[in-house]
Amino acid sequence: MIDESILRRLGETLAARKNGGDPSASYVASLFAKGENAILKKIAEEAAETVLAAKGGDKLHVVRETADLWFHTLVMLAWHGLKPEDVLAELRRREGISGIDEQKSRG
Repeated sequence: MIDESILRRLGETLAARKNGGDPSASYVASLFAKGENAILKKIAEEAAETVLAAKGGDKLHVVRETADLWFHTLVMLAWHGLKPEDVLAELRRREGISGIDEQKSRG
């Protein structure tokens, strides 16, 4: 079973940094202070690094880069006032639905 509590706790910490973190003392607060474009740029960088790690085949490197990508995606969610639970709820909704059928429902 997946421990969703780490995502919940991380989401709470990110929201706290957004709503009162000190940019000089917190990396996340500094990202929020720079704005959405800086957050999105960081996601793009981490996605590219994740792809390169996967191509390299080092499993630990893949895990670490994926963690960076997930983390920065959670920062983006917090920017929009969303929580990890919102994404988990969407994944639960999709569970058992064919990916092809799910894509058709959005198109």
